[in-house]
Amino acid sequence: MVFVRTPDGNTLILDLNPTFTTVAALTHQIERHLHLPTSLQRLYLSPRLLSIPQNDGVFISSLGVSPNSTLTLHVPLIGGMQPPASNPKNRLEFLNTKPPPNYVAGLGRGATGFTTRSDIGPARAAPDLPDRSIGPAAGAAAGAGRGRGKGGPSEEEDEEENEEKGYDENQKFDEFEGNDVGLFASAEYDDEDKEADEIWEAVDKRMDSRRKDRREARLKEEIEKYRASNPKITEQFADLKRKLHTLSNQDWESIPEIGDYSLRNKRRKFESFVPVPDTLLEKARQEQEHVTALDPRSRAAGGTETPWGQTPVTDLTAVGEGRGTVLSLKLDRLSDSVTGQTVVDPKGYLTDLKSMKITSDADIADIKKARLLLSSVIHSNPKHPPGWIAAARLEEVAGKIQAARQLINKGCEECPKSEDVWVEACRLSNPDEAKAVIARGVKMNPNSVKLWLEAARLEHDTANKSRVLRKGLEHIPDSVRLWKAVVELANEEDARLLLQRAVECCPLHVELWLALARLETYDNAKKVLNKAREKLSKEPAIWITAAKLEEANGNTSMVGKILERGIRALQREGLEIDREVWMREAEAAERAGSVVTCQAIIHNTIGIGVEEEDRKRTWVADAEECKKRGSIETARAIYAHALTVFLTKKSIWLKAAQLEKSHGTRESLDALLRKAVTYIPHAEVLWLMGAKEKWLAGDVPAARAILQEAYAAIPNSEEIWLAAFKLEFENHEPERARMLLAKARERGGTERVWMKSAIVERELGNTEEERRLLGEGLKLFPSFFKLWLMLGQLEERLGKLEQAKETYESGLKHCPGCIPLWLSLANLEEKVNGLSKARAVLTMARKKNPQNPELWLAAVRAEYRHGNKKEAEILMAKALQECPTSGILWAAAIEMAPRPQKKSRSSDAYKKCDQNPHVIAAVAKLFWHDRKVEKARTYFNRAVTLAPDIGDFWALYYKFELQHGTEETQKDVIKRCVAAEPKHGEKWQVVAKAVENSHQPTEAILKKVVVSLGKEENSAENDKD
Repeated sequence: MVFVRTPDGNTLILDLNPTFTTVAALTHQIERHLHLPTSLQRLYLSPRLLSIPQNDGVFISSLGVSPNSTLTLHVPLIGGMQPPASNPKNRLEFLNTKPPPNYVAGLGRGATGFTTRSDIGPARAAPDLPDRSIGPAAGAAAGAGRGRGKGGPSEEEDEEENEEKGYDENQKFDEFEGNDVGLFASAEYDDEDKEADEIWEAVDKRMDSRRKDRREARLKEEIEKYRASNPKITEQFADLKRKLHTLSNQDWESIPEIGDYSLRNKRRKFESFVPVPDTLLEKARQEQEHVTALDPRSRAAGGTETPWGQTPVTDLTAVGEGRGTVLSLKLDRLSDSVTGQTVVDPKGYLTDLKSMKITSDADIADIKKARLLLSSVIHSNPKHPPGWIAAARLEEVAGKIQAARQLINKGCEECPKSEDVWVEACRLSNPDEAKAVIARGVKMNPNSVKLWLEAARLEHDTANKSRVLRKGLEHIPDSVRLWKAVVELANEEDARLLLQRAVECCPLHVELWLALARLETYDNAKKVLNKAREKLSKEPAIWITAAKLEEANGNTSMVGKILERGIRALQREGLEIDREVWMREAEAAERAGSVVTCQAIIHNTIGIGVEEEDRKRTWVADAEECKKRGSIETARAIYAHALTVFLTKKSIWLKAAQLEKSHGTRESLDALLRKAVTYIPHAEVLWLMGAKEKWLAGDVPAARAILQEAYAAIPNSEEIWLAAFKLEFENHEPERARMLLAKARERGGTERVWMKSAIVERELGNTEEERRLLGEGLKLFPSFFKLWLMLGQLEERLGKLEQAKETYESGLKHCPGCIPLWLSLANLEEKVNGLSKARAVLTMARKKNPQNPELWLAAVRAEYRHGNKKEAEILMAKALQECPTSGILWAAAIEMAPRPQKKSRSSDAYKKCDQNPHVIAAVAKLFWHDRKVEKARTYFNRAVTLAPDIGDFWALYYKFELQHGTEETQKDVIKRCVAAEPKHGEKWQVVAKAVENSHQPTEAILKKVVVSLGKEENSAENDKD
């Protein structure tokens, strides 16, 4: 099989084998199908021509044609008629050529450009038109051919005629046929040609219709794109126009009138001054004077009548101007374009009629147009109910309520089966006539639920409403809306009887069954639900209601069995169990107070459709989502089910414990932790959490007992030893704490045990014992920098600065990367030997610890303390080059910058590290000083949210609220700070680690840090002064 692509775009299918078919046989096949001579066929395979005389006897397979190949057929354009070469060139031939670009006739001789017919159309001689006086036969002969073959005069006459005209008519070129007289010049236009032309026209129309949808879609897309890029003025101001309804009358009146600022009115006009006539002055005097006596003519009339001529004359000019202003405002309201064209939305027009008020002639004109339009609608299509409704509403808006009633009555006569027309007629009627109207409507439409409900609404007495609805139920016993309406009006006993009848008439509506079950007694409710289950075997709500019923009556053991049996029954019926839907049902049961039902739903459905390897992750995510939505019992049920499957997963026990800690009671948390350590006895965190909760509850003996049990389960746990030490130490039992740490040291405690031991001795004031413990600890753990730091601080407290220096240097030999040791040594050198020695220490520290922002900051502050502001700025610039994303450096740069540069410096810092809490706190302080309270509060909140462990931010936030906040916001900051338990911060650690503050709560430390911040600010202000 070979495919041939024809010139007209179609495909010719030839059933032949390329292996046994020659080129000549192929061209004959094409001639037989297309009636195209072989001499005019040009066959191409890709760029190669196949139909040449040398290939006639060659098989087409050897030329590269394989089965299912596609060949392209071309037909050469042969023919055309050119004037003989011997003929002299016509002198008017240049008129047929295209002029050069920007050509202007006569420009060379100084003429100016002008427009002639050559600019509009061809400037050649018009062809001779056929004489209309010639008979139709001659005209037909002259016009035969339609370009295929012309007939008529001979070629010699054509040549002479062409010479006389100055051009050749046959030079017109057609894209498809070539010249008009070409291949079929000698053919006559007969009926077959006419039929062929008609067929091709039909094909063109068909092809055009196939592309019509695509073309229209492309055109629509282009139009939308153009409108999006070139919106109308009304679209640009649409949102502003919508906001105009919020303006009050005072706002409208306060809008100034725009003046005429055109240049023509700015010209200085000639002003002439003339004397004021006496009559005008006299009139002004009369208008300003106060008359205290009655007019004699008024006294003659008794003082009760105003004599003729005394009534003030109204200024008609002002009246006309006011009327014009009102009219222009109305027209502006209806105008929707800059040209003032009024556009009426046909969809929203009937809705707008309700709020339309007739206040001007423009509104009256609109009413007349709408009345004419709707009159045409109801007369041309009287059986169209919306037309009658719209016409009646139009008359109602126009204030002709009687005409509206007449129209809607006619509508009821024309459309008696339309319930909307009857409802509209009832609305427009008088209250006394409305019942009669709706009665006629119900009589014409006895099965209309809408009309029966409208009839019940018109009744004012509950008994009458119920009577109407029951009458409607006689005609429409299967209407759920009518049953619901009549049940809502009845008392409990009548409602039960009505619902018993309702479920008989509407057995497939689950709401009626459930409502009946709620009104029945326990035994009858079970019978009702069993019947409902028989009628609606695929309805899950029936099983859930049955479970709630058992729970409400104390049969909690039956709840799980009912739901388990119900889920199996629903699966047998082919209903797919969607766990998301059932989880929502569980949350709804929790909100209704059915906690056991909620737990049973979760237990039976939470594992459906979840892969075994995804169960833990999916269940934890479900519980967290439920907790966010406030469904605590549902989340608790999910964790409870997960813990039955994953008994030894510590993460799930911790999640469940956090849930109980946040939303449960101490008893429930204790029970959960007891159960957790039973299954995971080696989980230190669970033991410690249980002991901490007991300690926070004030039950110290119980906390000791839990830690003893934990030590028995995990005998060599350092965390449990340290927790026991902290419990005794925080409860002012230093001797117990010392004994615990001594035992821990004997059993090979880590460096933390030695550090805690030294802390205890420091608190007790035993400096010698503290030095001994630190020395022994450093022999065992020389690379633990905190022991070196504590020993150096001990020597500083005792005033032994040289020993402290030696201690720091020894520590740096073992811990060269410890930044706190370098900083302590630099501070000591600055205190003893001055800035130069401290500068050398910090330089050495930066060489050994490059790109460390804390060392750079210490060097900058050292220079700043000694008044070297220029050197400090240079160091800060170098520091920001080496650590461009350091938040503490940018925060310090903002504080060091002069007042006018703080804003730009904060902007640069925010660009480099917008999520750094130090930068955010610095920006918050800047807003605070600028009195931008809300912005400062927002940024402080962001800082403590990003870094809740840094106490300095909490202190700044609390100080800000003390100055600008309320008592409620201050308490909220304290509460959040206590919950966060911050441990770090430059100012916070100085206060928190002081010996006198060792046992202080977080709130007390927070307030002390705020006091120290205030002292620092006061001292800084005094230094500036």
